[in-house]
Formats: sequence, C-alpha cells, structure tokens
Amino acid sequence: MLNPNLDEIQLTKDDYERYSRHLILPEVGVEGQKRLKAASVLCIGTGGLGSPLLLYLAAAGIGRIGIVDFDIVDASNLQRQVIHGTSWVGKPKIESAKNRILEINPYCQVDLYETRLSSENALDIIRPYDIVVDGTDNFPTRYLVNDACVLLNKPNVYGSIFRFEGQATVFNYEGGPNYRDLYPEPPPPGMVPSCAEGGVLGVLCGIIGTIQATETVKIILGKGTTLSGRLLLYNALEMTFRELKLRPNPIRPVIEKLIDYEQFCGIPQAKAEEEKQQMEILEMTVQELKQLLDSNADDFVLLDVRNPHEYEIAKIPGSVLVPLPDIENGEGVTKVKEILNGHRLVVHCKSGMRSAKALGILKQAGIDGTNVKGGILAWSKEIDPSVPQY
Repeated sequence: MLNPNLDEIQLTKDDYERYSRHLILPEVGVEGQKRLKAASVLCIGTGGLGSPLLLYLAAAGIGRIGIVDFDIVDASNLQRQVIHGTSWVGKPKIESAKNRILEINPYCQVDLYETRLSSENALDIIRPYDIVVDGTDNFPTRYLVNDACVLLNKPNVYGSIFRFEGQATVFNYEGGPNYRDLYPEPPPPGMVPSCAEGGVLGVLCGIIGTIQATETVKIILGKGTTLSGRLLLYNALEMTFRELKLRPNPIRPVIEKLIDYEQFCGIPQAKAEEEKQQMEILEMTVQELKQLLDSNADDFVLLDVRNPHEYEIAKIPGSVLVPLPDIENGEGVTKVKEILNGHRLVVHCKSGMRSAKALGILKQAGIDGTNVKGGILAWSKEIDPSVPQY
C-alpha cells in the first residue's frame, strides 16, 4: 500500500548518525529508513495512547506527523500522557506535543489540527496521510475514524485502554477487518464508563500506545506480521496477553458516506433522556448544601454514591457512603431506606451525574431526594479548596 519513490528520498549525515541502530538492522537498513522518512502518519488524539506513540514515531524518523486534538493539558493528564509536562498545564495539547516532538526530532514535519474531528472535516484531514492511528476514547469518534479510513482506503491502527486492560489491532489493512467487524453496533450510552469514571493505570497507556507505534512502523517498512485480523488483549494486572481472531463480516453494511456518529451512538437521545430525568429531580447548589450543613439541621441525610476508593480520596463531612453499584443491584436501596428513617435525602457524587442516576433508581422505589449540582468537584472549587480534586 505504501510505495514511495525512494530515489527522491535522501538520508543526511545527521540521519545516518541518528538512526544508526535502525540502519544496522537488515529488516530496516537504508531503504527502510527512507520509507520512514517518506511516510506520513495522522494521530487522532494526544492523550494516553497518543503520547507514547507520537514520541516513538518521531524518534523512529517518520517524516510527517499530523495531530488532531482540541483539548488543553490538565494536571490529571500527567499521570499517563507522558508527552506533556507540568509547564504545559492549561495550554493546548497539540502545541505541547509538537514542542516535545521537535525536541526529539527537529527534522519531522508536524501538522496541527486544533479541532474536533467530525463528518464534515474528517476526509479532508485524513486524506493526505498514509496511515491513521486512533488514540481516541469515545465510540462516535472511533466509528468516524473507521469509516473515513474505509472510504479513503487507509490503514487504521487501533488501540483502547480501561483500568488495567488494553487492546490493539490494525483495521482496514490489505483486505482485513475494520472496526465495524469488531463492534457492529455501539453499546448503549453510559454502558461503558470512561477512564475519568473508572480510572486507568498510567503505564498501561505506554504499552498499548507503543504497540500501536510498532504496528505503524511495520506497515511502513512492509515487514513482519501485523495485527490485522488479530485483536491483541493485554491485562497489566495479570501480565497476560491473549489474541482473538477477527474476520471481515460478509454481511456488514457497505460504508458509502460519513454519517452523524453522535446520533448513531445514541448520544442525543441519551442526553435528552438525561435532561428529562434531571428536570424531574430536585437540585441544590453546593452553597445551599453548605448552608444546610452549617445550620446543624438533623432532619436530612447526605448520601455519597461514589465508589469506596473515591470516598477515601475526598469526602464532604457528614456524608454517608452507599455506592451506586449497590443501589443498582437493589441492596443499596434497602440500606438507604434504613439510613433515612423518615429523614429527607440529599445525594452527591463526583460531578452530579451518578447521583442523578441513583435518585432515578431510588425514585422508582418510592424514595425522593435532592441532587447536589456539580458534586464534590463543585464543593472543592467553590466551598472548600482543601478537598482534593481527582
């Protein structure tokens, strides 16, 4: 698929020195290094996966790297997004990434796309590049990247991470399967928690991101056996690797155009339902909660529905912990009834989302309550800065 005119590519004296360990590999050599220099790779995202793979692609000598991202660096990113540093907190991720890439390889052309990838711009952004590497963390963008790569006939090097587990493969390469063969339909919104909700081991990102970089380099070199047709599953906690076979689905729908992927994944419908539920649930601000707590009133219970390890990180004084999973399985509903004993209910979580969900379940069981808008994050920002944010 990648067939550059290598006669037009010249290695400089600095190239021979910089890539000497590549050049002495028979599988790479001068021709392989020229292929790397001639190659162009587009990375979607500069987060946990994009950080290590961008570092290694730049170090490998990829001639042109494109980066798509519209986020800024947050302190919570630094635990895993190793391309960014403390001095870049609050600044655009793509600028931080470019700065680091050029420190590693000043001869690399770095193209920046500070925008959200959409059905309107995806084909134009992806078209100039040989390979796309998907470092995103949401289903609408993954389907969008996949479909754009299918329409443009570009290899899609895929990876995903959650908690202690990761997976990687290569889609749409030499007649192999694409993302829709792995996931014909997206899961219901909210079914799969994000890393912000469920957490992720920082070094896991390095493993999966580096695997993506490895597959990208192999495709450019035309060497070895890629992960096309194989889904690699990695469990960092158990230190195990497994493989699942992937095959193209002969009856999958033909991708003819890009669609509304938010709609396809049910995001607007879920938001509408969520807004409807929130309208039916009473809310109070953290300022109102503070007034209630300061009044020393004893006719209410402040319920925290986060997970126990989150409760250890930060808590609002006087709160009682009943995790949302316990409420969902019914055991927590009984416990809440016992705790209330006729008192009124106030519920909070990290940001107000899980507590709203908990109140919806409790309402069905005949228990009404009030949701704390913004959760403990709002409490930390607006009431008590000594409460850690996470």
